[in-house]
Amino acid sequence: MSVNLKSKIYAIVSFVILGLIFINSGSLHAQTVESDERALLNVDEGIKFSKDSLFLMNLRFRMQNRAGFNSIYSGSNLGIEQFEMRVRRLRLRLDGYVLSPKFQYYIQLAFSKADLDLETGDIAQPVRDAILYYTVNDNFYIGFGQSKLPGNRERVISSGNLQFADRSIANSLFTLDRDFGIFGYYTMRTKTPAIFLLKGAISSGDGRNASAINNGLSFTGRLEALPFGLFKNNGDYSEGDLEFEESPKLSIGVTLSENQKAVRTGGQLGPELFESRTLNSIIVDAMFKYKGWGVMSEYMSRSSSDPITQNDAGDIRFVVVGHGLNTHISKMISRKSELAVRYAYVIPNEAILGLQNRVDETLLGYTHYLNGHRIKVQANIGYRWLEGLYQLENAGNSWTGMFQVEFGI
Repeated sequence: MSVNLKSKIYAIVSFVILGLIFINSGSLHAQTVESDERALLNVDEGIKFSKDSLFLMNLRFRMQNRAGFNSIYSGSNLGIEQFEMRVRRLRLRLDGYVLSPKFQYYIQLAFSKADLDLETGDIAQPVRDAILYYTVNDNFYIGFGQSKLPGNRERVISSGNLQFADRSIANSLFTLDRDFGIFGYYTMRTKTPAIFLLKGAISSGDGRNASAINNGLSFTGRLEALPFGLFKNNGDYSEGDLEFEESPKLSIGVTLSENQKAVRTGGQLGPELFESRTLNSIIVDAMFKYKGWGVMSEYMSRSSSDPITQNDAGDIRFVVVGHGLNTHISKMISRKSELAVRYAYVIPNEAILGLQNRVDETLLGYTHYLNGHRIKVQANIGYRWLEGLYQLENAGNSWTGMFQVEFGI
């Protein structure tokens, strides 16, 4: 399939999904289940300020404090290369409405060094989300501003609702992340328990707080199917079956995205390329929960016709093209405790072999939930290796261990 034909297909799919959202906005009654893709008005936790029906603000905070280590395998030695002891995340979230519940807002600010992007850049980036929503009816709402694109499930799940301390290596290289643009969300209920979600976005393609202006846009469309109905407590976007679903619950999602004339190595993320490139992404993921068991899996693929860029000095920067897989299996061993295991890998395309290694990782995690995902203690231990499953003694392989406390309201 030619690149031009692919571009047309991705753009058409995004427009069609946004169009269907608008066309069907009043057809059926449904409940919107996204918990991190809209303002949260009715919450039991946090601090609430209101004035009649003209103003509402829910104020919440959360922090993640962690201590851990990373070690590099070298011959027969397994020494610790670095310790990690820091505040990984410190967030302040404000949700509410002004004038009418139909006009909602969602603001999320970050204060830790990693959240401010000061580990990879020189400019502080405190604004993570800043988006206005207009609620048309119970089925349909639209957003304008900066928020998460409707991409892979693990990325859209709030970092406060994860069952491991960090997201997978597949997510880190192939996620769509945050962007500025126009968003549309439509939830459709059928006469059966099945529910369908349509999500779409037309955005800048440059990522959060971008200052550059280019002549390309990003088109993203996503379809989700919940054949057995809604999860308890928005569980399709929260890891682990803390609700102990009494009947099987399943959500399957498919995302297509095209980022035209992208200026960063990962589209919305990464260093700036020396020349713009068009990126195409395909994402397929699923979440399953039943009686304390949970399974989440996602496949991500990114392509670009010419991923390598070079400046006059011969320096190379490249689009990360290839595919990755991330799978979690978890079991609540009590009402408060959970065991989980992850396996993930990233396989680069031939076009960037020698520039990007294949990476595999496996992780074992234990979480004790004191107050659901809001207050929890997590411990992870894992192994990451390069160039295939059989290269367990490859120089550059590493062990990791992490202890983390999540605390918030």
